Amino acid sequence: MTLNAKLIALLGASALVLSACGDATKTAAPKAPVVEAETSVTLAEVLADPRRDEERARDQYRNPAQTLEFFGIGEGQTVAEIWPGWYTNAIAPYLADNGGQYVAVLFPEAVSERLDERLAKYKEKYGDTEVYGDIQYGSFMYREGEKLGQIAPDNSLDVLLTFRNVHNWMGGGYGDEAFADFYAALKPGGVLGIVEHRLPEAAVQDPAGRTGYVQESYMKDMAKRAGFEFVASSEVNANPLDTADHPFGVWTLKPRLRQPKEGSVEAADFNPETYANIGESDRATLKFRKPE
Repeated sequence: MTLNAKLIALLGASALVLSACGDATKTAAPKAPVVEAETSVTLAEVLADPRRDEERARDQYRNPAQTLEFFGIGEGQTVAEIWPGWYTNAIAPYLADNGGQYVAVLFPEAVSERLDERLAKYKEKYGDTEVYGDIQYGSFMYREGEKLGQIAPDNSLDVLLTFRNVHNWMGGGYGDEAFADFYAALKPGGVLGIVEHRLPEAAVQDPAGRTGYVQESYMKDMAKRAGFEFVASSEVNANPLDTADHPFGVWTLKPRLRQPKEGSVEAADFNPETYANIGESDRATLKFRKPE
């Protein structure tokens, strides 16, 4: 090969290398920016939020963290609460920040002015979608044997919760109907969580629940008749100081602390401090499941 031929070959090879580098520069994808993953708010953080400052005093009796963990509240769930109140400020923000949906099951509209006012106040109090998410609403009530409203579409809920309400349905004469409605609303495998003032098994159960106390066995029977399977019970809300035999039923204790009228026969031997020192009631915490 002549010198000129060698030079031509060398220059050609250099051109090919430069051309390849140029193409690589044009086609190489830019590096994606590093984005910090958003962290979900934990239940502990929700419970510690300042917006719960007025409610936190009752945590010692109601144990919301342990109770909700026992019921299996978690990310992405659709959770309904029957006749909600105190627990909304814990459950709704947690679900809103963890891909879930909170369903507040209140009273139907146009039943009475008093209930309509309560419904309006509730929606106003928890209307901030940045905190509570887009709360869905259902309704639940029976009047003179007639069912009013619907909790949720059938087979739509992962978890349904109720706190201190079973005696109300017994008093209204629709305890069995209530459990049947809960069963219909839950998905197969869905959980029914109940917290209720607990009557000792040795006591006599009033079918109308007029003292506010209900035996665990009585609630288990109602759930079984509706088709539920009993999963477990927890003593997280137990209070051994509560004897469940007070003059004004459960309402003798906190937070109501009902007292006899001044000057009445009952007032003579009534010591309000005795009942205040008991705290809130002894409570059963029961978990049921709708079979798959």
